[in-house]
Amino acid sequence: MDIVDSATRSRMMAAIRGKNTGPEIVVRRYLHAHGYRFRIHRKDLPGKPDIVMPKLRTCIFVHGCFWHRHPDCKYAYTPKSRLDFWLPKFAKNVERDLATQSALRALGWNVVIIWECETKKIDSLRHKISEAFAANSQA
Repeated sequence: MDIVDSATRSRMMAAIRGKNTGPEIVVRRYLHAHGYRFRIHRKDLPGKPDIVMPKLRTCIFVHGCFWHRHPDCKYAYTPKSRLDFWLPKFAKNVERDLATQSALRALGWNVVIIWECETKKIDSLRHKISEAFAANSQA
């Protein structure tokens, strides 16, 4: 049973953004402060990556743990009601993510996934980004 009425829930869900989210802004600020330059939401690439670094041939996606089903994350909980709606929706999101990553890699791009929970602590974010760029430079 939902704790709010359907009109309130509808308004709350409509307010969830797909672009320029809080975690995405955190990553962009971090990258910019450390001298990286990038483009955002390039429409000519599969999946319109959140952050594109053309010189490094790297696309960064900042995924919400809930929507993109971060494995073993406390934020990737499954709602208790309307499972017939939520489970297929989550499955399509994950399937689309994998297809997008595969298409980008086929075009020669490196793909980095940063999860929402990794943006909450700067040390975690710093580690994830440095690890991703180190792996990309060895490839």
